[in-house]
Amino acid sequence: MHPLDDVREVSVNRGGVLSRVSSAGLIGNAMASANVRQAVAAPSGATAVVAAKTGTDVRSLTLSANGIRQHYLEAGSGPPVVLLHGFPETNYAWRYQIPVLARHYRVIAPDLRGYGETDKPASGYDKRTMANDLRELMRGLGIPKIALVGHDRGARVATRFAKDHPDAIDRLVVMDNVPTRIVARDFNAKIAKAYWFFLFHLVPDLPEALIVGREALWLRHFFSNWCFDPAAISGEAFDTYVRAYQAPGAVRGAMADYRANAEDVAQDIVDADVKIACPVMSLWGAEFYAVGKLFDMPKVWGEMATNLVTHAIPQAGHLPQEEKPEIVNRLLADFLDGWRG
Repeated sequence: MHPLDDVREVSVNRGGVLSRVSSAGLIGNAMASANVRQAVAAPSGATAVVAAKTGTDVRSLTLSANGIRQHYLEAGSGPPVVLLHGFPETNYAWRYQIPVLARHYRVIAPDLRGYGETDKPASGYDKRTMANDLRELMRGLGIPKIALVGHDRGARVATRFAKDHPDAIDRLVVMDNVPTRIVARDFNAKIAKAYWFFLFHLVPDLPEALIVGREALWLRHFFSNWCFDPAAISGEAFDTYVRAYQAPGAVRGAMADYRANAEDVAQDIVDADVKIACPVMSLWGAEFYAVGKLFDMPKVWGEMATNLVTHAIPQAGHLPQEEKPEIVNRLLADFLDGWRG
């Protein structure tokens, strides 16, 4: 179900005046406004199930920031914690973390530029621009500083955010990610085999032509191949991701994220000697062949941060937050303890 299928009440900001309109009125008139912020009363799918079981009010919202309409989930109150998803996911990836973290924090989980319900423009996929997407979203929400959690592509955005906006971050979690600069620097035949999709996604137009209409086949490969349990992402979860990537522009948006690789590496080289100053926790799936089994992760992140803790998640592949949520949630809770906003 599309989130708009369950709209009950919408808040629209018109020149600072907050008014209530019906979903029909919003869709018919207000979506053209750059100042529209909409709230969906209850998210659908497994997120709604988790929210119902835990009594968590998870809100689906949009806000225009940094020139694009950004979609995000929000729950809880208190010190802000932002969760950035990776590929091939959307903010749905955090369905097991949001209710738990929302007990103590204001949790915000955006869809990245090009993904999910966020806009999918033709440009702006370098990680500095995507980090600025988050910074402007924070400004729009009146949030000066956050604790930031990023997985995969979201960890690349989060790493750039930590370097570009050090005063706006208190602590950083990076999950199952090797920084772009280090992948490029150490690239060899063994890494190329594991990261074949990096190269495939760089080819102009061809991936879209081969994937569109076959999204389920494409996603099934990644979820089965990247998880310790090949069936970890199945049923409603798998169907939710398939629907997300069947949306117009979704495949192109994901490809554009990867096609910014050269610009990302150039940005990373400029400040390669600048270590992230805030506390950093690096988590990875112990069984994933392309990260924990291919790279010395404590050494990798030791190059990136001065205040670092690391954890390998047992019996997990590339998606530890979905494969082993209890372990990940416990580690997040411990690491975030003391964040007061």
